[in-house]
Amino acid sequence: MGGDIHWTDRLSLTRAQWVEQLDRPGVETWVAYDRGTPAGYVELDPQEDGVVEIMYFGLLPDFRGRRIGGHLLSVGVARAWSLAERWPEREPTRRVWVHTCSQDGPTAMSNYERRGFKVFRTETEEKEETPTPGPWPGA
Repeated sequence: MGGDIHWTDRLSLTRAQWVEQLDRPGVETWVAYDRGTPAGYVELDPQEDGVVEIMYFGLLPDFRGRRIGGHLLSVGVARAWSLAERWPEREPTRRVWVHTCSQDGPTAMSNYERRGFKVFRTETEEKEETPTPGPWPGA
């Protein structure tokens, strides 16, 4: 997921580091399936003071443009707001946020806005063009 749009920040993690990252209390990953095939996922990352970040949200390329993303994002946002119901040690959610960038799909921003997100801050950053990494080593 995300190889075609350069999601590379976890490629260097070992399996143990990956498990440690995802095994923290309150971290949740919700997967969308299309006829039994994983189509995409949304990962929730609880933070301090009742804040939940949508850490990752995306669809595999073959499932984009099929109206799956809007539904998946709606489910992810609802799950973010109700996180404390499933994790009583967490504070009730008071803010849900997400990063996006120009490498995300052309409908990403409008999808976020339709689910109630508003632009909080924009930044400009130069990135060196790199080849699409594809799957992680050993996949």
